[in-house]
Amino acid sequence: MRNKHRNHRIRGKKWDFIYTYAHILTGSAIVAISFNLFLLPNKIASGGVSGFSTIIKHVFGFEPAFTQWSLNIPLFIMGILLLGGLKYGIKTLVGTLFLPFVVLITSGWSSGVADPLLGAIFGGIGVGLGLGIVFRANASTGGTDLAAQIVQKYTGISIGAAVFIMDGLIVIASAFTFGLELALYALISLFVTGKTIDIVQMGVGYAKVALIISEHQDQVKDGILLEVDRGVTKLNGYGGYTNEKRDVLMCVVNQGEVTKLKQIVKSIDPKAFVVVTNATEVLGEGFKGSNS
Repeated sequence: MRNKHRNHRIRGKKWDFIYTYAHILTGSAIVAISFNLFLLPNKIASGGVSGFSTIIKHVFGFEPAFTQWSLNIPLFIMGILLLGGLKYGIKTLVGTLFLPFVVLITSGWSSGVADPLLGAIFGGIGVGLGLGIVFRANASTGGTDLAAQIVQKYTGISIGAAVFIMDGLIVIASAFTFGLELALYALISLFVTGKTIDIVQMGVGYAKVALIISEHQDQVKDGILLEVDRGVTKLNGYGGYTNEKRDVLMCVVNQGEVTKLKQIVKSIDPKAFVVVTNATEVLGEGFKGSNS
């Protein structure tokens, strides 16, 4: 019986491994192909390392894949050295290396779309879809995500603000390089990318409320507090059929945290009852300011 249980766990880890890396590779490929088909040919530099590589391509003629590698790899190494250990692990390294590789091998592909507005919209949808799939595997494609965390550690600026500043600088650079009109299209693409990521990760809501009923609620609570770094509220409840006391854990999370929360709960208590629903607006620490 013990061997059977161990074999079951091994098979489960094997499928988790396949699931995770299938998401990383698929999402990275979608981002790369969308970049080559819609953004690069229309000179849409919508932030990030890919946006910077677009500017470099049209100014100096360098292949975007090589520009992306030359920035992503040092950023990954800096993340390890400055942020402590192999925090980002092999998953981020795979995305960091594989995305530019797909950019390179699909560099000759063409969508025939010559309208910058269509390029911005469909490029933004494709990039958002791909990144959303990668985020569902609790991974990233490196680039400005790592740079933002480095900036946050040494300046105190929030990660969201750091990403906004870096993307803004790239869009401003594109305005000087390609003109104001194409820079405005880049902003449209950034907006579409963000909204698409939200839909892939969380549906149409701004945040999610998770209600969790578990026989191991203390372990689940500690796991959420330590791993997701979100607060947990314990609500008093009673079973409708048994009339027995059964507390409910409530946790509000944002983009990129839903998958991680579900995985933590499942790893602690596979039989836990979990309800995840939309929260259209959340005010308080870690979310919007109370005066917004």
